[in-house]
Amino acid sequence: MRDEVDDLVDAWARERADLDLSPVEVFSRISRLSKLLDLARRQAFTTHKIEPWEFDVLAALRRAGEPYELSPGRLIRETLVTSGTMTNRVDRLTSRGFVERLPDPNDRRGVLVHLTPQGKDSVDSAFEELLDSERELLAGLPPEDRTQLATLLRALMAPLS
Repeated sequence: MRDEVDDLVDAWARERADLDLSPVEVFSRISRLSKLLDLARRQAFTTHKIEPWEFDVLAALRRAGEPYELSPGRLIRETLVTSGTMTNRVDRLTSRGFVERLPDPNDRRGVLVHLTPQGKDSVDSAFEELLDSERELLAGLPPEDRTQLATLLRALMAPLS
C-alpha cells in the first residue's frame, strides 16, 4: 500500500540519494495526519456550533471533574495560550452561557471559571461526536496496531514534553 509520502520520498531519493530520508517518512505522515485530524475536529465541533478553541477550554473544565471549575492560570497551562488570550476566551464563553466567573473562596482577589450546565452539555456532545469521528479514522487498524501506534507516538513525544 502506497501513499503520497511514498511519492515524495521517492522524488527526494532520486534528487538527493546522499540523504537519509527516514525522518521524512515518519514526520510527513504525522504532519499530513495532523491536518486531516484538524479538519475532522472542526467538522465535529461545527455540528455542535462550537469552535476548536472553545472545545479546548470547555474540555479542560469538564476534565477537572465536579464542580467543573479552574483558575484562569490553570486554564492557561491546560490550553497553552497567553493570559490575554484566555481572558478573551473566557469573556466569549461567558457571553455564550458556557461558563461563568465565580469568586475564588481561597483567594479574595481571584476568580474561578465554572462550567455551566449548558457548557457541560455542549462539550459532552461535541466530545462524543469527536470520538465517533476518530473511531472511523482508526477503523482500518486492528486494535493491537492501535495500541502499538499509541505506544510508539508516546515514546516519540516523551522527550519533547
